[in-house]
Amino acid sequence: MAISCPEATDLTTAPYSREQKLSITDTENANTNRTLSFSSVKLPHLTDFLHDLQIHPNPLDHNPFYRPSDGFYISHTDVILRHILFDLSSPPHSTTYHRAGPRNRVFFDPCQTRAAIVTCGGLCPGLNTVIRELVVALWDLYGVRQIFGVKAGYRGFYSSEPVELNPKLAHSWHKMGGTVLETSRGGFDLHKIVDAIRDRGFNQVYIIGGDGAMRGAVKIFDEIRCRKLNIAVVGIPKTVDNDIGIIDRSFGFQTAVEMAQQAISAAHVEAQSAVNGIGLVKLMGRSTGHIALYATLSSRDVDCCLIPETEFYLEGKGGLFEFLEQRLKDNGHAVLVVAEGAGQDMIPRTDAQKEERDESGNPVFLDIGGWLKSELKNWWTRDHPNELFTVKYIDPTYMIRAVPANSTDNLYCTLLAHSAIHGIMAGYTGFVAGPINGNYAYIPLEEVAQAKNEVDIKDHKWAWVRSVTNQPDFVRN
Repeated sequence: MAISCPEATDLTTAPYSREQKLSITDTENANTNRTLSFSSVKLPHLTDFLHDLQIHPNPLDHNPFYRPSDGFYISHTDVILRHILFDLSSPPHSTTYHRAGPRNRVFFDPCQTRAAIVTCGGLCPGLNTVIRELVVALWDLYGVRQIFGVKAGYRGFYSSEPVELNPKLAHSWHKMGGTVLETSRGGFDLHKIVDAIRDRGFNQVYIIGGDGAMRGAVKIFDEIRCRKLNIAVVGIPKTVDNDIGIIDRSFGFQTAVEMAQQAISAAHVEAQSAVNGIGLVKLMGRSTGHIALYATLSSRDVDCCLIPETEFYLEGKGGLFEFLEQRLKDNGHAVLVVAEGAGQDMIPRTDAQKEERDESGNPVFLDIGGWLKSELKNWWTRDHPNELFTVKYIDPTYMIRAVPANSTDNLYCTLLAHSAIHGIMAGYTGFVAGPINGNYAYIPLEEVAQAKNEVDIKDHKWAWVRSVTNQPDFVRN
């Protein structure tokens, strides 16, 4: 829900949390008036630490594609409610964020703007679309001509020369999977990165990445603010797992769910075509099971969905083996979908494996799919000797990561890029652009870096999954 607070002070200079009130009439309860209180979140701005910045008219005033009229430009009093569902039996309260969009004044002269774009972490559908739309919008909307790509993630700031970008070069990038700028994990050396940003004259930095990249962006923003450099930083959250909190979803997620259908369909065909066949599909989701959940609901061919947010067990009454045995008796086949982070504490590992970390500092997961396949075969051989049994294991991870974004994600990436540019041109910094309840907002980087979007197993969606699959709750009595 987007609302305007006509009596609010300028939220760019207000305290972190300013209490506001809005009257609500409950028509179903004798027109009783309720008061919604909300706190406006302080969004970092360059003027917080730089006090002599020049303000310019927005170049969109003279852009032939736009005809700004009353209401076109977003005001500092336009905000987005974090929560839109309330129980009116108790005093409702919500946090609000700045609404995304163009402002009538900007803090960057396009002729003096040098923008840097970097992609960090793993691949995700839509990366090239975001890069393309940043380049095209900076060029066509605001007249920026100095746009650069930083190659190979964070380390590229100090280890290689940036690549100059323009709309002609980026024209067809949205049709390609991967990232044209290349990417990597690790390589985060804060002082080298900020020194390189300063020395190369960049004054706008667009960081596209997951939760680890967003935590790095927070440190870069803090260091720039500490040095009082006239450089704005914006994060564009990327995680195919959809595990970044506050925003409605991450780009690439809907493409991933769509592509996961192909793997599930193949597993279903394999299982259905075998005697006592099980199709086992491992999908992405280190800490959250959103892809597995939505792919299960979309497919309707899945008999059991296992996600990191809920535990499961194999042996005994109510366990996975008992459930699958009954499914094989009833249908002759079964399809099992498991998120990569599910059941990690069940897999035996050495002390060295327990301590192993990847370049981003994340624990290295073992292959839950391969382990489950082995356990399923051992179970069947033990309990049903001399009976036919087949497990077909499919891991489509790299096939899903590498595809171009679908039409929905392409549009979403465009809106994210435009929102980020509008915000950074208006002088905001240390923020993330993203949708909240369907409306685009600006959220402090630090909040997004800390927030997690886990599957709520008490929510109706998880109940819907269990009603579709008829799987047990795996709670031991």
